[in-house]
Amino acid sequence: MTGLALGLIVPPTNTVNEAEWRAALSTDVTVRVARMPLHDDLASEHGRGILIADLAATARPLIQAGADAIAYGCTAGSLIHPPDWLPETLSRALGRPCAATAPALVQAARQLGVRRVAVATPYHAALNEHEADFLADCGLEVVQIDGLGIGAGGPHEYIQIAKLPPERIERLALDTAAAGGDALLLSCTDLPTRMLHDKLEQVLGRPVISSNQATLWATLKAAGQDTTRITWGALMKA
Repeated sequence: MTGLALGLIVPPTNTVNEAEWRAALSTDVTVRVARMPLHDDLASEHGRGILIADLAATARPLIQAGADAIAYGCTAGSLIHPPDWLPETLSRALGRPCAATAPALVQAARQLGVRRVAVATPYHAALNEHEADFLADCGLEVVQIDGLGIGAGGPHEYIQIAKLPPERIERLALDTAAAGGDALLLSCTDLPTRMLHDKLEQVLGRPVISSNQATLWATLKAAGQDTTRITWGALMKA
């Protein structure tokens, strides 16, 4: 992966995705980051058109700075059907391989042969329900989805996610995983989980797939890169 540069687009308050990627990658891979406001309308053709236009405008300076591949690192902002639509449409618009978080979670589960998932999130109930519907429509059975309620009072609450203590995240993960499933999904790119990842896989005896891990995996795969050199759970070795 010598000389590889990855472009990453995250929501305005996200401070975790970039940090977790940099910690996982070798020094010969650079990460160039930009921020873009969240979009509310992802269901209509008009709303999707605005999303792609904003993503393309945000990504072009990253490409000018040498990014070889682009990722949209936002779980909630990429829960769009069909799951391949967003990365494929953005790739055509930019002429670069692209990935997005929600499709990456689905791709990762399929790569690992996972069909039944428990999902832990920091989100509120309405967003969890939306994510559960997305995953189910992609062929994944959601045996349990639990959240911490952040965002119920409005988007201004999302800044709290990155500040969650590790012990609270670990307890959420273990409580959610107790419902079973073939894997545990840790959903949200601003949820700091990398330092818990190996421990959780060892304790649970099953794969753990986080939003940031899956997005990095999908971005490297899209760029034709080998992921097995990266130590970050079972997925990178699959």
